[in-house]
Amino acid sequence: MNKKLLCVALLGGLSLAQVASAQEFDDRWYVSGSTGVNLQDHDRGTNDTIFTTVGFGKFLNSKVSLDAELNYQNPHKNANRHLNWSQYGASLDARYHFRHEGAKFWPYLRGGLGWQRHEEEYAVPLPTSPWKHKDSNLALNVGVGMQLDMGRVNVRTEVGSRIDFDDQQARTGQQQSQFTDVLASVGLTMALGPAPVAPVAPAPAAPQQTCADLDDDGDGVNNCNDKCPNSQPGQTIGPDGCPVPVSIDLKGVNFDFDKATLRPDAVAILNEATEILKRYPELKVEVAGHTDQCGKEGYNQKLSERRAKTVYDYLTSHGVDSARLAGPNGYGFSRPLEDKGHTFPACKSETNRRTELNSK
Repeated sequence: MNKKLLCVALLGGLSLAQVASAQEFDDRWYVSGSTGVNLQDHDRGTNDTIFTTVGFGKFLNSKVSLDAELNYQNPHKNANRHLNWSQYGASLDARYHFRHEGAKFWPYLRGGLGWQRHEEEYAVPLPTSPWKHKDSNLALNVGVGMQLDMGRVNVRTEVGSRIDFDDQQARTGQQQSQFTDVLASVGLTMALGPAPVAPVAPAPAAPQQTCADLDDDGDGVNNCNDKCPNSQPGQTIGPDGCPVPVSIDLKGVNFDFDKATLRPDAVAILNEATEILKRYPELKVEVAGHTDQCGKEGYNQKLSERRAKTVYDYLTSHGVDSARLAGPNGYGFSRPLEDKGHTFPACKSETNRRTELNSK
């Protein structure tokens, strides 16, 4: 009979494990309650009985909890069930939990001290029978258990012993100095108050910015090195942050005598010029054609225009927007090149048979 009660108490608590979920250390105060079977020391002369406890406690850290509990049990006397025998008490117990991070179910050990009081009736061969006896004594609690963490509510299943240092039992015959009861129970604890909130690490302070980290005008030069802090979009900017002129050198884009067709050596130069214009989309240029000073002015004017048109068409056919090109304009032989202050000979200078891109 006693063994069956013990198994029922243990299995009843363990069956709740399937609804558990893991939770981290919770340091809130909690209230507790349990019920189970008290297997009485046979020397007491009492039957086994049901007992109950109520109490409160808290986890001091993730491994140790401390509980204060009240207990009560009311067994019958073996000799006479009509004689009253009751016991109640209080205890302070520590539990050491063998718990690791993320665990939802773990074992523990229990140990503590308590105070127990018993009140009993006993028969005497007198008309005033039964007589009453009351006494209090120190008690020692030891036990093992399993705890299931379900968040606010925890489940405990426990088996242990309570040693009553009681030498004042109202019994005939040899007196005992102590009694050892075995207790098996299932209980609950319920945390009080809101769930603890995990501390949030403060965000790292943003590093202080200096002029080396700033570029107010967006020209790619930091404020420390920018000597022209108000440059405009589309300008070509030097390492000091100031605009620099863009020069597109078409030296080598020359034409054969009396011709307006591109020579093979001129194509490579125009390809480079096309890339420069694409790199600086705000840049606008004039396409200007020139001739040497051989021949009549009117003829050379038309020839210079055709040469300018040849370069203009090449640029637009290779992706340069015509809105960025002024012209094509022909200047005939009116703008010959000079070298060291001396004009090139009129009809012998291939360099004058050219086309230029002049920034606007």
